[in-house]
Amino acid sequence: MDPSGDRPDLIASIPFFLVHAAALAAFFVPFEPWYAALAIGLYYVRMFGVTAGYHRYFSHRAFRTSRAFQFALAFLAVSSAQKGVLWWASHHREHHRTSDEPEDIHSPVRSGIWWAHAGWLLAPRNDGVDVERVTDLMRYPELRWLERWHFVPPAVLAAILFFTGGLPVLIWGFFVSTTLLWHGTFTINSLAHVFGSRRYPTTDNSRNNWLLSLITLGEGWHNNHHFYQPAANQGFFWWEFDPTYYALRMLAWVGLIRDLRTPPPHVLKGSLHRT
Repeated sequence: MDPSGDRPDLIASIPFFLVHAAALAAFFVPFEPWYAALAIGLYYVRMFGVTAGYHRYFSHRAFRTSRAFQFALAFLAVSSAQKGVLWWASHHREHHRTSDEPEDIHSPVRSGIWWAHAGWLLAPRNDGVDVERVTDLMRYPELRWLERWHFVPPAVLAAILFFTGGLPVLIWGFFVSTTLLWHGTFTINSLAHVFGSRRYPTTDNSRNNWLLSLITLGEGWHNNHHFYQPAANQGFFWWEFDPTYYALRMLAWVGLIRDLRTPPPHVLKGSLHRT
């Protein structure tokens, strides 16, 4: 629990717990192997929305794109049911400003793994958007609209799944997939500041963890990222598996995005420190 004494809003947290409860219904509906494949597929497609959209584009502006594709990327990200891109980016930018300091909103070092993993999300004081931190995004009315109606993309996905495949497809494709996606995303806040190796001497406790990179399409190279935040790639070297970056390279190749930012040579040469 957060040492400041903040407590989760149990009423506002009901949807969070209902999604988990609905995922458990997978044990009580007919099963086909392709349901699990669907859940995994939608997990990774929407994880790309989280990693490429919420994180590398909206939070760190690691590449450029058209306004139309920006909205498509936002819609995909918000289909993960992790609120709007303004909320996500404002909190993430604040995290980097105070990483593992007392003011950090989700530091496992300061507040424990449970708080960093999910507790902070349920606290009322973290509901709002600090618009001063996302003035670059606030100028787009379509992103402000999506912020206000952030439940629309996940609801659209859920409706498509239900009307095309019935209740089992809804449960596996949306509720199971979303529950796994939430906790996959949350591992970066909770575990990537506790377990792994440190290549760079950052001021926080960020760590590189290859297993978390498999779960999160490359986000596990967290110490790399905290050392040089603007990069579109978080795996800085060829052996650091970063599927998000590989997909971004393909999108750049077909012209949907451009100006991918990568670490300059002096950053790569500074990688001799390792603990």
